[in-house]
Amino acid sequence: MNKLWSSICHHAQQRPDDAAILSYAQSLEFALTWQQLRDSAQSLAQRLLRDNIKVLALQAGNSPAWILADIACSLQGIIILPLPDFFSDQQIEHALSLVNVDALLSDHVQAFTQSTSSQFRLEGELLGLSYLLANKSSQNRNAGAIVPPQTQKITFTSGSTGTPKGVCLSAEHQKVVCSSLLEATQPCAIERHLCVLPLATLLENIAGVHAPLSTGAQVIVADATNLGFNGATGFALHVFLDALSHCRPNSMILTPQLLEALVLSCDAGWQLPDSLKFIAVGGATVSPELLQRAWAHNLPVYEGYGLSECASVVSLNTPKARKNGSLGKVLPHTQVTIENGEIIVNGPRFLGYVGEPESWTCHTNTQRVATGDLGYFDNEGYLYYQGRRKNLLVSSYGRNIAPEWVEAELNAQAEIGQSIVFGDSQPYCVALIAPRTAQVTHEMINAAVQRVNAKLPSYAAVQRWLQLPAALARGSGQEEDLMTSNGRPRRAQIQKHFQTEIALLYAQESTTNAM
Repeated sequence: MNKLWSSICHHAQQRPDDAAILSYAQSLEFALTWQQLRDSAQSLAQRLLRDNIKVLALQAGNSPAWILADIACSLQGIIILPLPDFFSDQQIEHALSLVNVDALLSDHVQAFTQSTSSQFRLEGELLGLSYLLANKSSQNRNAGAIVPPQTQKITFTSGSTGTPKGVCLSAEHQKVVCSSLLEATQPCAIERHLCVLPLATLLENIAGVHAPLSTGAQVIVADATNLGFNGATGFALHVFLDALSHCRPNSMILTPQLLEALVLSCDAGWQLPDSLKFIAVGGATVSPELLQRAWAHNLPVYEGYGLSECASVVSLNTPKARKNGSLGKVLPHTQVTIENGEIIVNGPRFLGYVGEPESWTCHTNTQRVATGDLGYFDNEGYLYYQGRRKNLLVSSYGRNIAPEWVEAELNAQAEIGQSIVFGDSQPYCVALIAPRTAQVTHEMINAAVQRVNAKLPSYAAVQRWLQLPAALARGSGQEEDLMTSNGRPRRAQIQKHFQTEIALLYAQESTTNAM
């Protein structure tokens, strides 16, 4: 019996009427007590068992039902396939074409069935979610033929291309990462965690649900709109700040963009809840300047590093060991080496990719994960990230430049929403820059670029740049295909799309240009 379920049963026995899961919608409400969490998870697990469900797909927003489905599948050894809301219809269909699911739980079934009506039939409702069973032709397929043995969870990465890959994880792997995170954050004595990222994001799933519940802490969930997220239309910062003030969490996980929004709010005089003890930040490179500004406002921010293939977190800054700009120290459950500049994680690793037997651990007999990330250790054992190996720029003067490094500094500026740096085999770097809002002027961006250049070595300075529409910063509108579903730039597509404009940046005599 895993630690998560043991904890749930223990607290259901010792304090059955205390809240385990809280729900937020402008005010906090009890969602599930510990006893209800245990009983409901058991009931759902028994129902799935009766229906002979071996693989369950889950596409829903953050809710108590999402957590119950995850726990129920873990309890019965059912493979669960979380489908992120930020995935496109094509990405969802791709995932379902690879994984032979027996059933689906969804909170927006109409849109889903319109695109996959031949695969599922509506059976009814479970936990307030639509419950769909696969058609007989789908049920007769053998899930074991396309996933490695011991698979319990499949998480699809958004990737840098439009085709995500299904990462297969065991229950044991998730457990050891969860235990390692608990050990690292133990000094914070976290009693209440607010789930900000989608629960389908592996980091939030393990660090934001499994870890808190394993220690008897409360988990707060809220629909995305109640946290200020409005899909492609934008982000209502005041709604997010109101949620923090009402929920008063001890911990949460943020992207660099959300951290920057908090810092800017503190700059403007917003009062940070004194309940916050641990804010994890990751998912993209974070500027050391932004981290310094955060700590100046007493934001307890800790940067980390991880990847789906390693069940999320590999290294993390902690209250006991923190160094600004680093990715922290490697967590005790794993080992990391640097080989030819690349970060190599030496177990535990994922079981393999869906439908790719050549990647399965049972066939390769290896625990080694070549991350493709460039990095190094300092003399105190802190890990540093230098960018993706495949993105490394080598200037015509032989200088190695990780574009993510320069982009992190640019994106930390209040005026800049997104930047993409180029310069491979060229004498200097250029950038495509999207303003944070439509109100940001060309002159304001230019001043921000010059501030960044003053801190960079001359070989990495952005000598020329082109202004793009603000929509690119959100990955919406006509530029949507240039960004991944979670907002990262698709560099090859962007370079091809703007190849004429980039060529002009190297041909022109002026130092800046705007489109």
